[in-house]
Amino acid sequence: MIHEVSGDILLSKAQAIAHGVAPDDDFAQGLALALRENWPAMYKDFRHFCHTHHPKPGGAWSWGGPGVRVINLLTQEAPDHHRGHPGKAKLTHVRHALQELRQIIMDESLRSVALPRVATGVGGLDWDDVRPLIDQYLGDVEAEVYVYADFKPGVKAAEA
Repeated sequence: MIHEVSGDILLSKAQAIAHGVAPDDDFAQGLALALRENWPAMYKDFRHFCHTHHPKPGGAWSWGGPGVRVINLLTQEAPDHHRGHPGKAKLTHVRHALQELRQIIMDESLRSVALPRVATGVGGLDWDDVRPLIDQYLGDVEAEVYVYADFKPGVKAAEA
């Protein structure tokens, strides 16, 4: 079941936090930066994964550390290394990444997942285009899906 909540996703009690990034992303802004600061090993492992596997947009990479699981959804184009910023997200990439997330939820028997308004910040997509994809791919999974629709720093969301 999908629940829209308000609060700070870093305070979520969900089994996993999923968020959108680009292959070879530097995690330099937004939620990605907060995740990098909280779990630097995740960022280091992500960079290693990207350098060894050369992932394409539309995939997902899952990482587990002490008390946390982070699922990196590759919703954006790889960065232009001349500018250093990740590319924009595409609905096709979001669609494929959500299919990957669905499979991870099922394969790992996750009971709960939290995610922000994926691909709408740095990714540049419109939430009205992304939200129906979340409903389509995650609406019937056997897990509680918490969509952090409104970010409120330091506020714990009312998760079921």
